[in-house]
Amino acid sequence: MFASSYTQYGSPDVLELIELPTPAPKSNDILVQIVATTVSAGDWRARSLTMPKGLGLVGRLVFGITGPRKQILGTEFSGVVVAKGADVTNFEIGDAVVGFPGASFGAHAEFITVPANGKVVRKPDNLSFEDAAAIPFGATTAYDFLVNKTKLQKGQTVLINGASGAVGSACVQIAKHIGAHVTAVCSGRNVALVKEIGADKVINYREQSVISPTDTYDVVVDTVGTLSWAQAQHCIKVGGKMVLIAGKTSDMIFGGIKAKLAGKTMIGGVASEAPDILAAVVQLAAQANYRPVIDRVFAFDDMQAAHAHVDTGRKRGNVLITVAQPSNIEIVA
Repeated sequence: MFASSYTQYGSPDVLELIELPTPAPKSNDILVQIVATTVSAGDWRARSLTMPKGLGLVGRLVFGITGPRKQILGTEFSGVVVAKGADVTNFEIGDAVVGFPGASFGAHAEFITVPANGKVVRKPDNLSFEDAAAIPFGATTAYDFLVNKTKLQKGQTVLINGASGAVGSACVQIAKHIGAHVTAVCSGRNVALVKEIGADKVINYREQSVISPTDTYDVVVDTVGTLSWAQAQHCIKVGGKMVLIAGKTSDMIFGGIKAKLAGKTMIGGVASEAPDILAAVVQLAAQANYRPVIDRVFAFDDMQAAHAHVDTGRKRGNVLITVAQPSNIEIVA
């Protein structure tokens, strides 16, 4: 099989297409031929080793001290089960699936093995392989922070900073599904997009201040790390919450104390990659309550170009990679 690999951190030029043996599934694994995957923010961070100021060493501890520990990136995929281990009973060969290797990576390849009882679910028939591949990374992050960690409620007001990215656009839609009133922050070129996916109000940060002296919110969500606690605290209601999906190092470390002293709550940490969250967001998409935003689509052998587009910081939603055509899937066993 072919895979996109890298052995050193850096620009998209460090990526190369290599040939590897097709993996064989263990007794509890399924082998999936990948139809589509994405270049996510997680891939960008791991490849470039771009970390918040002061966390460079942490990044190397996570991804590899002298070089990448996981040399094949790819946090999410859709595809078809082409072989399975002897003990697998919950999937059949030929099943279309959505998978979320997440921090384990490995989806920038033609094939991947994943535990059958892990982060993989059947793809609903009414979802395309392309849309399905773009669901896991953004939507599971948004769901875990808004539903599980924040307990966002119907009728609450929420400000979402970075509303046009993969995570931000998922936050807008999931918050609206819950019944919150959503104010979205983005650049002018993305205003129409975030309105289309459900934002009640949009702030163009290039033309107006994100923080208004008259507007307050039950929840403020920062998905891109450009809204510090010092800026946001004044617009959070007493008893309200700031959700730090990305943020300044000082806020990540001391934000909880700062918020508590102000009678508010800071919610941060790492998003859970639990299988039940993946199942929940795929079901939301199947019921038309969530639609992943697709920015651009690249061919598998244009992986460097896809990463270069993500590097610009201007992607809207998800950057998709097509790996195979469903009609060309060959059953291995």
